[in-house]
Amino acid sequence: MTKLNLKQKCLIACVSVFSFSLAAHGPVTPQAVDTSDLPALDEEWLDTNPYRELTGDVRTKILKLGASAYNQNCARCHGLGGVSGGIAPDLRELPADYDGDEWYGYRVQNGAVRNGAVYMPKMSEYLSQEALWSIRTWLESVEKD
Repeated sequence: MTKLNLKQKCLIACVSVFSFSLAAHGPVTPQAVDTSDLPALDEEWLDTNPYRELTGDVRTKILKLGASAYNQNCARCHGLGGVSGGIAPDLRELPADYDGDEWYGYRVQNGAVRNGAVYMPKMSEYLSQEALWSIRTWLESVEKD
């Protein structure tokens, strides 16, 4: 029987854990979101969040759909309930203004690629503008620690 030194044991453990997580995730396809209850938006991407100032029952629907859409499509990397686990940015930290909307819009339309590896798909290819802005609206409503 061969005895392994500490370095070898650590290497085997790291490779095993890393390989398992790769096999567990596989390719990610965003889940469809039914936005028929939300105010319709044009095809052209808006510069600012059109749902931010809405109130009443409409806002309640936006927040409910945004929470569901986030947890189906974003939580895997950005954290459950909007709280980042450190893999990807904590989206609650984006300012609720033009600058935050600009960063958010750019990222959901263009995704994120580093060294040829896709870290985030172009979400606007899978989710409507209504779904994406409802996610942003919900994130703005989540309490920060």
